[in-house]
Amino acid sequence: MSATALLSVTIVCAWPDRVESATLALPVGATLRVALAAAGDTNLSTVDESDLDVGVWGKRVPLDTALRDGDRIERYRPITADPKQARHHRASQQGYRWQGRTRRAAQRG
Repeated sequence: MSATALLSVTIVCAWPDRVESATLALPVGATLRVALAAAGDTNLSTVDESDLDVGVWGKRVPLDTALRDGDRIERYRPITADPKQARHHRASQQGYRWQGRTRRAAQRG
């Protein structure tokens, strides 16, 4: 009985308007690079590994990382706005007045 052992991984990519998800059956010992190729990512040979935003369970890992059964592979989008600037903009729109120090310190003042 020499059945090939397989592991099951999920690959997820979140876009602004939708989420794409696929479950892959890969041979035991498969790497992240193999999983991305099996998912149809044909640009792997032309992309520098440091430019590829991909991780397993929320942590960026190299493409030669061995996968385990049940892993969740995540493709990340580039950040389009500075998080600090976005928070500042939201707070300003809600009427928060920036005083250069915390509110508690300003109230004691």
